[in-house]
Amino acid sequence: MAKKFIPERFEDLEVVDITALGKGVVKTPEGKVIFVSGVIPGDKISIETFKKRRGYFEANLIQINQPSSDRVVPVCEHFGVCGGCKWQNMSYDAQLRFKQKEILHNLKNISGMALPEIEDIQGANKSYSYRNKMEYSFSNQRWLTAEEVADPSLTLEKKGLGFHKAGMWDKVVDIHQCHLQPEPGNAIRNSIKAFALEHHLDFFNPRNQEGFLRSLMIRNSNRGEFMVLIQFFQEDRVNREALLNHLVQQFDIASLLYCINSKANDTLYDQEIYCFHGKEFIVEEMEGLSFKVNAKSFFQTNTEQAYELYKIVRDFAELKGDECVYDLYTGTGTIAQFIAKDCNKVIGIESVPEAIAAAQTNAKENDIQNAFFEVGDMRKVFNEDFILRHGKADLVITDPPRNGMHPDVIKQLLALQAQKIVYVSCNNATQARDLHLMKDDYRLVRTKAIDMFPQTQHVENIVLLEKI
Repeated sequence: MAKKFIPERFEDLEVVDITALGKGVVKTPEGKVIFVSGVIPGDKISIETFKKRRGYFEANLIQINQPSSDRVVPVCEHFGVCGGCKWQNMSYDAQLRFKQKEILHNLKNISGMALPEIEDIQGANKSYSYRNKMEYSFSNQRWLTAEEVADPSLTLEKKGLGFHKAGMWDKVVDIHQCHLQPEPGNAIRNSIKAFALEHHLDFFNPRNQEGFLRSLMIRNSNRGEFMVLIQFFQEDRVNREALLNHLVQQFDIASLLYCINSKANDTLYDQEIYCFHGKEFIVEEMEGLSFKVNAKSFFQTNTEQAYELYKIVRDFAELKGDECVYDLYTGTGTIAQFIAKDCNKVIGIESVPEAIAAAQTNAKENDIQNAFFEVGDMRKVFNEDFILRHGKADLVITDPPRNGMHPDVIKQLLALQAQKIVYVSCNNATQARDLHLMKDDYRLVRTKAIDMFPQTQHVENIVLLEKI
């Protein structure tokens, strides 16, 4: 029979660190490690444990007895409820400091490589209103706050449009104002909701798989263009056209799109997208290059910091003009096109066909003739035949997903023996793990982090490896 867990209360403990998932870390005088949500390093708190994990406990915050000097008042009314922007209660300088600390810890303890001098993390000029893409869900059973549930006198509107409650796939937190995307992002979302309520349109129910309005995506570009895509669960031409025409009349939308998606999930990649008004794309611009972004395109969600990231990659690469460059996990080929003028040729590889099609289109329209792109599973495409077709790379740029590179890809990378590798990562723990597999062949020459996602625990890190 399992031993019953007995909660313990602790008074006036100091938060000494913060995890990669944004939870505060405290240690008791007896050496117990406890994770607590909603606190930041430097806070002195009272807590009560509620669960034992392997190696640590979890606890609820009872009260903050003395706030940290790094603590600030969150700007968002939804902080702590919607599950996003978990570091809004921490000063931006402190956010950068702890992101840098996490990267250093992982490089030092996982990579096994000798570390160069760690370059200062590059913060963002905008710590709010920086995202160029937001996705929202409709729900006819929105998340109710404790105050709403406790007050029987309230007449509650159950329909909501916002973000999924953390850990609850079927509950949506209704959002009034999100501070991550510039206006008119909020105005568009709120106008859609108001129109839907006024005209009694059905909001989606994911458990029963029924309803009319399913999801909303709003994208914007650094040219000030906005794209709006509404997913409908089923076709209702009269109401669909009424809603879309309402948006045309109320807002200057460059690309107004829709799709009818009646499958079990709301992913777009297998859906047919229809253009109701304007163009099928919006355009981002960098250093004279134009990148068409459609509904299915992958593009870094912080355009301003993406430009800074690409400049760091170019700086690390130190291209002379005669190099052959491989760009692994190229996405829509933005990095490849950004550096094309500085090398002899660059070849991008990506598994998503639509992304490669966008890369090829953008390269053609940017009059880039030395960038080439191939589509396929990285483990299968990046092989000896690929090297024979394109020539041996002098430099490899790799920007894998969060789970890092597959061991087979690393094995081929080591066989290639390129003189330099620039590794861009959105997960420095898996980056450090991959570096450990390369430590006998490469040395770590430079490392620099860049903050793409202020108010969150996420951070990008770029390292330069040179052949030993």
